[in-house]
Amino acid sequence: MLRGESVAKFSEVPSPFCGIGIDDLDVEVDGSKVSITANACAVTSAGFEQPIGSAEAKISGQSVSLEQAVNKAAELLSSAKQSFIGGCATDVSGMRALLAVADKSGAVVDNMKFNATRNNFLAMQDSGWMNTTLSEIKNRCDFLLVFGVDLESFAPRFFERYLWNEEPLYLTENTARKIVYLGAAPSGKAATSPSGQQPDVFACANENVPDVVAALSALVKGKTLAVEHVGGIAVSTLAEIAKQLQEAKYSVVTWSSSTLDYSHAELTVQTLCNIVKEINNQDARCSGFPLGGKEGDYTANQVCGWITGYPARVNFNKGYPEYDPFLFDSQIMLNDGQADALLWVHSYNVDATPPETDIPTIVVGRSGMTFDSVPDVFIPVGVPGIDHAGHSYRLDSVVALRLKKLRDAGLPSTADVLQAIEQAL
Repeated sequence: MLRGESVAKFSEVPSPFCGIGIDDLDVEVDGSKVSITANACAVTSAGFEQPIGSAEAKISGQSVSLEQAVNKAAELLSSAKQSFIGGCATDVSGMRALLAVADKSGAVVDNMKFNATRNNFLAMQDSGWMNTTLSEIKNRCDFLLVFGVDLESFAPRFFERYLWNEEPLYLTENTARKIVYLGAAPSGKAATSPSGQQPDVFACANENVPDVVAALSALVKGKTLAVEHVGGIAVSTLAEIAKQLQEAKYSVVTWSSSTLDYSHAELTVQTLCNIVKEINNQDARCSGFPLGGKEGDYTANQVCGWITGYPARVNFNKGYPEYDPFLFDSQIMLNDGQADALLWVHSYNVDATPPETDIPTIVVGRSGMTFDSVPDVFIPVGVPGIDHAGHSYRLDSVVALRLKKLRDAGLPSTADVLQAIEQAL
């Protein structure tokens, strides 16, 4: 870190926003204003450069002390018969404190992105999977199948960091890597190699994705299909993709469960995982790579897993953690009138506000949030990796980034606020 008269400069700053472990940002902080000066992308810039708002806690829109807001939040949770905690977007310490509040108040914990993540968990729990890490992709992957997602929109610097990196350990040159998009097209040119080799793109409508995956699975197993096209894609094209997966030294299949927005999408994920396992059974090397990890969603499930044995979507109402990926859906609970208090926790994004509801609502959120309906309690908090140090898991779940403190805006951390609420209960 370098300091001038009014501007602090930081290098090698990690990002908690993109999920892929970006840790090379150059950042300037002028008062409370944060600017990325090198290695920015659309995702990291949007996360770091959101304007800061008031640090004042509020009850029904009226400014109060932090202690008053904490006590009011504890009062609302204590009087509820079934509360739930949503959002769950915070760092490791914040999520630990969140679970302590849930345990003491008997709340349901439901990560806001769990419906998408559930597709992965159900497939993993039913038949297992064989997945890889970012480091393995960086050093070994010579064939990448991007399935059903615009990867560079999800993580704009993924290709730069993990495919077109200099001197991969186990490849003679990175330009030999082959990229295929199946089911969705890229939005830009990030997948084009430094030598100018463009990815192969075979797009189809989202409703045709299950059929395309099933066809590819059959071809990998050596089956013959009695049709010439599936979902608008030629079977001969799918057969060539199957062959490339089988002949690669280290192929990787990546997908985003959030784009599989149809019923029983877990079956699509399971079929993808079975493709990976089948290729390994054929004496080739292949791994899966599910995308995620933005704004703390992997962190929430990791910490919840350590403490309860389950991913987020756990009910503490019986005095012990009870897991159900469908029953404890907070939106369903709201729609059916099953919940009578909401604690919404989101320390990363001012636009990630709680769902509209008539029940008492407490928001522990990033400073600068605005609401259509004023919550009963709003406690603005700092951002992990900007206003305080912390840890956040990247999307391969094997590395916890050590987040830095970049400014002092007088904002408490999520962990500090939730620990105070837990003590007041």
